[in-house]
Amino acid sequence: MKVLVASVPALGHLLPLLPLTEALVRQGDAVTVASHSGVASHVEPTGATFCAVGHDEAAWFERLRSRTRGAPGDGLAPSRINQYFVPRVFAEIGADDMVDDLLDVARRLEPDVVLFEPYAFAAPLVARLVEARSVQHLVGPMLGHEVMALADDAVSPLWRSMGLDSPGFAGAYADTTIEICPAGFEVLAVPSGESLSIRPSPLPASRPVRTERPLVYVTLGSFFADVEPIRVVLASLADEPVDVVVTLGAHGDPAVLGEVPANATIEGFVAQAELLPRCSAVVHHCGGGTTFGALAHGLAQVALPQGADNFINAALLERAGAAVSLFGESFSAAAVRASVRRVLDDASFTAAAATIAREIASMPAPEAVAATLRQRFGT
Repeated sequence: MKVLVASVPALGHLLPLLPLTEALVRQGDAVTVASHSGVASHVEPTGATFCAVGHDEAAWFERLRSRTRGAPGDGLAPSRINQYFVPRVFAEIGADDMVDDLLDVARRLEPDVVLFEPYAFAAPLVARLVEARSVQHLVGPMLGHEVMALADDAVSPLWRSMGLDSPGFAGAYADTTIEICPAGFEVLAVPSGESLSIRPSPLPASRPVRTERPLVYVTLGSFFADVEPIRVVLASLADEPVDVVVTLGAHGDPAVLGEVPANATIEGFVAQAELLPRCSAVVHHCGGGTTFGALAHGLAQVALPQGADNFINAALLERAGAAVSLFGESFSAAAVRASVRRVLDDASFTAAAATIAREIASMPAPEAVAATLRQRFGT
């Protein structure tokens, strides 16, 4: 089977696709990943071929900024972030930027399947143009149907310029959707087409190794550059009977934080599979990778959403009883200290996370999903 994988140029979107990409390669499929050249090094270990398409996200946001008198999105309530940015940045600007390069790749490869993440809006159009099956691989909870309807409006002129009408929802649900949320965590239903599920995070590689003094993992991922929230968290936990590990990302510089409390260690990148078995709680931005990694290990969480889909994940974590969420006026050193104490002392948070961990463990592994796709769409 020939598979073309498409992702916008952001690791939070690409990385969730790589376990299935690697499984397809291992099972003998010809897999090509298309995204901006800046993410190529993350694809190489999978064994897939990489093709560069389009520009990076900075170029997309600069195009949006050129249209606005103020800063794009300034003044938005968290509940409206996706309604603003998804149709403008990803559906209108991003799809236009990627579509010609992606179509050239697809015409050369003649794939049986185009596998794409939800923000790669050029991909379902390209799949239709080359008569391939489109398979959307979610990277978190489903985007709200209102958001996808707005995205559909935004890509409609692009589809018409190619002689087609969008089938609705910007073509995202035309054929097959792979869901990564366990049933107890997702609140929306796939509106059309068929659906499969896939385990969102690797199973813990080792049993928990907890010490008497709790270890709290703190991260805001690699996308958000403002380290001031990290400083607030460090100050809040400086006198608490816990140890703290902060990660700033592969390109983060620990020196930017200056002097840190004695109970804290600052790192650039640490593999979550190595760190999470040692943790008792996680304080984080609610990016998909950290959210599902922490849930797979049954860890209680303090959510500090910063933007994008963070607020959706934070709300679902609270709804599930696995986290306390702090943002806006509710975020302070005192609130962080109280919240960390709460999730460590109240066993209900860990119990709720453990319930979701069992659901994650029961979901199909990437190898099983790769085999299913081959049975359905292979030639």
